[in-house]
Amino acid sequence: MSPRARRTLVVVTTALLFAACGSSGGAAHLGHVPARPTPRAGGKPSAPAGTPTARHFGGLATVGPLFPPGATIHTCTASVVDSPARDLLLTAAHCITGSGKGYVFAPGYHDGVEPYGTWTVVAAYGVPSWIAHQAPQSDLAFLTVAPHQLHGKPQEIQDVTGADRLGSAPAPGARVTVPAYVLGSNDKPITCTAHVYDHAGYPAFNCHRYAAGTSGAPWIERTSHGSVVVGVIGGLHQGGCFSWTSYSANFTSTMLRSALRSASRGVTSSFPPAGSDGCPATGS
Repeated sequence: MSPRARRTLVVVTTALLFAACGSSGGAAHLGHVPARPTPRAGGKPSAPAGTPTARHFGGLATVGPLFPPGATIHTCTASVVDSPARDLLLTAAHCITGSGKGYVFAPGYHDGVEPYGTWTVVAAYGVPSWIAHQAPQSDLAFLTVAPHQLHGKPQEIQDVTGADRLGSAPAPGARVTVPAYVLGSNDKPITCTAHVYDHAGYPAFNCHRYAAGTSGAPWIERTSHGSVVVGVIGGLHQGGCFSWTSYSANFTSTMLRSALRSASRGVTSSFPPAGSDGCPATGS
């Protein structure tokens, strides 16, 4: 289980696939050399020189922490993505166990305040290769949440918070902004904007402070078509072994379509508990 998630035990359609927006809408930074981990004496990597540090901010309406059923500590991050039913969240698969029912999402959360209320997950949908054998390149989950009643009428979450569109993986050199919540409560989210690079087939970025709880955080790329979610913290080592390097599963049209097809047909998934992340014992 990832360092970002191991403490968690304590406590729709293809129209959404904007591949062109997700991977080529942002300008690549020609000549940008991705920063890679540098070994310290003794073998433990250190953050590359110039690695930025995430800052605290007031939050976004579309992004919030995810609380396991009955928990008061949030353990992962999720975001609202555009869907025909207007009730869809996106997070990492390793954040969810079982049917997903009873998880609680608090969009825009900060300092213990829930400005848009809390929304209860009623179903979860995943990629078959994650459900069967936890394939890291399939580490994403879609969640649907129950509507709120307003003046006797159901109101879907997207009508309250808005939503970002879903796209395919960003190209190396693209810039992504990643709002996230570190494991805890009564806190502020963090955010960082960084360049993407490729690591063993996984999109990656370097920025300090992305520790336990940030799994599932959306990678938001600003494009000429607006904001597009092109990844979530997860994938390789369930998001990374060190708090200054984060990964995502490589969002492809095929992989996204597989999960969205289940969601559109109402075929729910049962998520296995996340297994080992493969990180060294010295990971932090």
